[in-house]
Amino acid sequence: MSLKIIHTADWHLGQTFFGYDREEEHDAFLNWLVDTLAQHQTDVLLIAGDVFDVANPSAAAQRRFFHFLKEANRRNPHLQIVVVAGNHDSAARLESPVPLLEELNTSIVGIIRRTETGEIDFDSLLIPLYNKEKKREAWCLAVPYLRQGDYPASEETHDTYIAGINRMYRQLYDYADGKRQPGEVLVAMGHLHATGAELSEDDRSERIIMGGLESVSSDTFDEGLAYTALGHIHKAQRIGGRENLRYSGSPLPMSFSETNYRHQVVAVTIDNGCLSTVEPVPVPLLVDLHRIPEHPVSPEEVIARLAELPVAEEEDSDNPSRWPYVEVRVLLTEPDPGFRHRVEDTLAGKAVRLTSIVPSYPKREGEDTVRPLSYGDLQRIAPLDMLRHAFTSKYGGELPEDIESLFNDVMREVSL
Repeated sequence: MSLKIIHTADWHLGQTFFGYDREEEHDAFLNWLVDTLAQHQTDVLLIAGDVFDVANPSAAAQRRFFHFLKEANRRNPHLQIVVVAGNHDSAARLESPVPLLEELNTSIVGIIRRTETGEIDFDSLLIPLYNKEKKREAWCLAVPYLRQGDYPASEETHDTYIAGINRMYRQLYDYADGKRQPGEVLVAMGHLHATGAELSEDDRSERIIMGGLESVSSDTFDEGLAYTALGHIHKAQRIGGRENLRYSGSPLPMSFSETNYRHQVVAVTIDNGCLSTVEPVPVPLLVDLHRIPEHPVSPEEVIARLAELPVAEEEDSDNPSRWPYVEVRVLLTEPDPGFRHRVEDTLAGKAVRLTSIVPSYPKREGEDTVRPLSYGDLQRIAPLDMLRHAFTSKYGGELPEDIESLFNDVMREVSL
């Protein structure tokens, strides 16, 4: 018998991109996913967390999610959907419509429940998975993003977050292993940072939310698992060299550092109790991201390159939500307060959307040997000297007299 699974994660519905809404982009992805699920005759869709971008998503973002569930079920009535909460989701809010969503064959796990004796309720984390003939083929270990204390308790006096996650997956695996029948496989889900996962240069949210805690080793996931569907890291990748332990990555780029990512979902087939195929399925992007230029150049060169961009045609003006996002990169040797205004003037009438201007500064001789100011220095240094130090560190040279005079005027106003 065969079980066809599609693994996806990190939709971040409701996200805005530098102030631009992404509703049309999310609609395009979800419509494509509905078609893909039907074309692949998918039995199970696994969504490994961060369905929404914030814990309190807008009504529009929630409608978009529920509409997708309805359409996916309408096009593929036997489809089973399993969702776990990510760190961006509110576990309780995500679970709240479960009584209604059960009618759409959808299971959502956000909260770690406990029995009357205070033990983890492992049954609430196990979802049976069925094929088209409604025969049980697998059990899904549906583990949401775990916070401190969500995992089984330890008798050790010094317990760590990583040790707790290891216990959760080990004990849940043993519990599921005892329930499965011959020929049934175990599939796991998780929303976490695995050791060795490659982060983008600008994956700020994924670094910060772990609070500096260590990442989870691939050894946490038992070799007996047929497949492990991970979310949280936006770059699609294998972990620990294991084909069956993967991040699907985000379907849309979340930052310009993801411009060259292969955005995808992962199609998995289990045949006769064994993993058969793992195949990435590329997600078509509705909107392009451009860094102009690719490497920082002088302001004059930047303006010249922006001027070469094509003017928006009349038909383009009707649908600006499909215009490419543009990040401008510039090399500055001194402050240029009028540069943004020149960029905006140059882009007026162009079929692009300006997101940000990223300045870079040339490396100066001896830069690596300059001692940074200590906390004690900052307590003793005069505000004007601090400004001079900051200006010299960033631009080189002396602070211009007009800026120094303006600063002194502002300080006098503040002191009054």
